[in-house]
Amino acid sequence: MSLRWGILGTGGIAATFVGDLQGAGFTVSAVGARKTETSREFADRFGIAVAHGSYAELVADPGVDVVYVATPHVFHREQALLAIAAGKHVLVEKPFTVNADEAREIFTAAERAGVVALEAMWTRFLPQNQRLREILRSGLIGERRLFTGTHAQSLPTDPRHRINDPALGGGALLDLGVYPVAFALDVLGTPTGVQASAVLSDQGVDARVAAVLEHEGVHAR
Repeated sequence: MSLRWGILGTGGIAATFVGDLQGAGFTVSAVGARKTETSREFADRFGIAVAHGSYAELVADPGVDVVYVATPHVFHREQALLAIAAGKHVLVEKPFTVNADEAREIFTAAERAGVVALEAMWTRFLPQNQRLREILRSGLIGERRLFTGTHAQSLPTDPRHRINDPALGGGALLDLGVYPVAFALDVLGTPTGVQASAVLSDQGVDARVAAVLEHEGVHAR
């Protein structure tokens, strides 16, 4: 049976994801937003049959098997737990949560409910990343000693944008820095220590972050 998707949130990333789902032949059966008008507009745009005016209605929809959470970072924990409590699998947009304690809470809830909770870190599933893991396991390139990763791009300057708003989990690390960090963890495993520093913006979010992840015999920076 094909999984029936419910979309929680109607922002730009949700639109991109729905387009990809439908392009790959998956069924998107419902969308939920805080306002019915917003949900209906999104549903009409993508030909989605059901538009809910609340997140609670979306996760309770019997026509939904898995919920995709596409809201700002600080809401991921609450909404993932809402979907899990309704017995739905959940795919949470990156970053999974804003801290480790929230991530553990979701993991525990999903385990108890017998559902899947997964972060939408799509880079983990790229064919070249799978091949890289195979090469590293084989020892073909020898001993790993240093990993260096960088992600740099211009950020929005509008202080009202979510990426510049501390209350919405703004900042470079959670939104974009997760990519090199996730890649380092993917190829090196869990670090034994972390050292980091940041340059903060006028709004109090990190505009730049530098970090060193310590692994057994390897450093990632």
